[in-house]
Amino acid sequence: MKTLYIVATPIGNLEDITLRAIRVLKEVDIIAAEDTRHTKKLLNHYGIAKPLTSYFEHNEIKKAEQLISQLKEGKDIALVSDAGTPGVSDPGYRLVKLAIENSIPVVSIPGPSAIIAALSVAGLPTDSFCFEGFIPSKSGERRRFLASLKGIKKTIALYESPKRLLESLADINNILGNISVVVAREMTKLHEEIIRGKVIAVLEDLRGRGMKGEITLLLNLKEFKAEQELSLIDEIKILQKELGMPLKEIAKIIAEQRGIPKREVYKETLKLKEEKE
Repeated sequence: MKTLYIVATPIGNLEDITLRAIRVLKEVDIIAAEDTRHTKKLLNHYGIAKPLTSYFEHNEIKKAEQLISQLKEGKDIALVSDAGTPGVSDPGYRLVKLAIENSIPVVSIPGPSAIIAALSVAGLPTDSFCFEGFIPSKSGERRRFLASLKGIKKTIALYESPKRLLESLADINNILGNISVVVAREMTKLHEEIIRGKVIAVLEDLRGRGMKGEITLLLNLKEFKAEQELSLIDEIKILQKELGMPLKEIAKIIAEQRGIPKREVYKETLKLKEEKE
């Protein structure tokens, strides 16, 4: 039985790879890659000739079992994603979990991460932050998702598509207010750009620009005015106006944010219902 190495690779600039990562990639028996064509470019750049096998979202359940069998046969395997650290919004979790369950050593070869790179230059509080993955693509889901962030008093890191960035920023302003945000675009690449400011100012700056590239979006939710200062009934009214959601769903969101029983909030929603009738 050998070792599974989780190897971080560059998020853009090919020079951003550690000496240890290069050594491990040269020494392992197999490299499992999210996209073998993409990884081949990196390997060719560093003169690494190793067998490649695909491991991506749609084959990871079946492929994980095959890779575990090879590890049990005594082969060292390196897992890489297209960019950054495997397992962070990339395939990897199932393979790592299965390796642990089979008592196979799992070793991290740390390196680039778009989240950490963006946070390090953002100028936002980093004493406490939270990564929430990709913003939902559908409008209603996105608004519900943003509303659910209201109780988190931290810097929030998100991934977003450049095509939906303006819509998301507009929703952030409507739901979370004119808070400070940072748009980190194409980190470490030739056209890297960091845009900082209040949501409204950033929106104005980006309008008509035709954004391209990979986006990491940071929100300073420490600036969000606590809804707890509002009465329950006022907060219900605000969310209903902002989101247009059923009262039952609004009650669930507020209960989670305030840490109170859902039935307590739902009682208030019933009062609001009676008022309307």
